[in-house]
Amino acid sequence: MRWIKDTTGRFPERPFYSLEELDDLSESWILGFLLDRYGQTDFPVSTEDLTVMIESETSDLDQFADLTAEEEDGEEVQGMTVFYRDKQPAVKISQHLASQNQREHRLRTTLTHEFGHVKLHCGLWQFEQLSLFPELGSDPGPRCKRAEMLNAPRTDWMEWQAGYISGAVLMPVTHLKELVHAAFREWGAVGSITINSTEATTLQERVAARFSVSIDAARVRLSQLGFVVEGNRVSPPRLT
Repeated sequence: MRWIKDTTGRFPERPFYSLEELDDLSESWILGFLLDRYGQTDFPVSTEDLTVMIESETSDLDQFADLTAEEEDGEEVQGMTVFYRDKQPAVKISQHLASQNQREHRLRTTLTHEFGHVKLHCGLWQFEQLSLFPELGSDPGPRCKRAEMLNAPRTDWMEWQAGYISGAVLMPVTHLKELVHAAFREWGAVGSITINSTEATTLQERVAARFSVSIDAARVRLSQLGFVVEGNRVSPPRLT
């Protein structure tokens, strides 16, 4: 990690992480937690374990928060992390996620997204920078909307980093690569497959089932790692 100028103007400087650093950090956090708790690692990680992991890093985790007052232009706010100078952050999760079983994948994504904010961005609030967020009043910190949860634009570096951590915690790079490489050997694929191929659809379904994530989350993660790419080819390249 290195510090670079924050072109958004929110902070004088902001942390820059390479993709490899984010993958390594995420894997070390989730594997370390599972090893400490169970002495072994297994996937998918249960939602209960994700909750316990976040609780260990925060001063409070409210999974039934009413976040309607945080909405802008009708966009649903699904998670929020509140930072303090003198104690650990607090995380709030929309009550609509925890109360609806059909939104389990969204809940898991939101929990790990906020975990990303906690782990990567807590230090930003240890300095005299709260005045840069006067519109947030007494609760400074990111409001995380549904549309930004999985794949925020890189220009919104704080949301993008948290989104990457979310996918990397739920689908750790080493375990994901094992699944992908097994599928590629089965198909005789090399390097990557195109997103509109039948193999890409199958791969996304396998990843979603293996790690208990949505198809969208699986697609974003596979695209970020370069296993699924844009293109017109309808079948993967073959070994010769």
